[in-house]
Amino acid sequence: MSISRRQLIQWAGMAASLAIAKGTSAAGVRKLGLIFPPAGRGVPEEGVAMYGGKIEFVVEGLGLETMTPEGYDSVVDRIGPAAEKLASRGAEAVVLMGTSLSFYKGEAFNATLTRRLHEVSGLPSTTMSTAVIEGLKSLKARRVVAATAYGNEVNGRLRAFLAEHGFEVLAVKGLGIEAIADLARVTQPQLVDFGAQVFGSVAKADSILMSCGGLRTLEILDPLERRCAAPAVSSTPHALFAGAKLLGLDGRTPGYGRLLSA
Repeated sequence: MSISRRQLIQWAGMAASLAIAKGTSAAGVRKLGLIFPPAGRGVPEEGVAMYGGKIEFVVEGLGLETMTPEGYDSVVDRIGPAAEKLASRGAEAVVLMGTSLSFYKGEAFNATLTRRLHEVSGLPSTTMSTAVIEGLKSLKARRVVAATAYGNEVNGRLRAFLAEHGFEVLAVKGLGIEAIADLARVTQPQLVDFGAQVFGSVAKADSILMSCGGLRTLEILDPLERRCAAPAVSSTPHALFAGAKLLGLDGRTPGYGRLLSA
């Protein structure tokens, strides 16, 4: 049976359409799936700044409205289906964003979430909580302070989570925010001042964690480290860094603090 040039062109067009439908990335660009706690979260600006030419981000949201244990409980069952959707959209690895969503019940729960992500997606997976722990350990941090967006209840759970991983937690202070919608009101100058205040409130701290994926912290890492004369880890940048490594990329982005530049 002979095949006409017209048929070849038609078949090529169909193949291209199928590739697009499956979410195939441009040549050489890797695809990272991100699960965000709130609904309607688009591609993270920090991710574009860090890896815009190397990684395409696909996003699913869970609909979280409040950063409270009750709020987290209401969306946990949506994490597995979100990971499945990301896999169907062509993601090559999955990161559960939202630090407190994965640490609020401790490390055993965080590990269970990570296994669940992998089981349902079949992809390399991690969580934002694991990413910040790995970041602190990479910096050889031991005596940690944490500046967060959270209220007292969630701060207490973060303190316990950090202690589970062997850190001496000298201080945990938060902005007292519960509603996801209120995170957008926090400015970067406020975050630098707040982080420096928390770091300076105790003696002998050797590192600072800025915890909450809803705070934009990429651009404050370098000025915060210079002001505190100590390394800093923050939620979204270091979760994206962990995601890049899951994809087999180097992940380094000079100019954004010690860990991302090293």
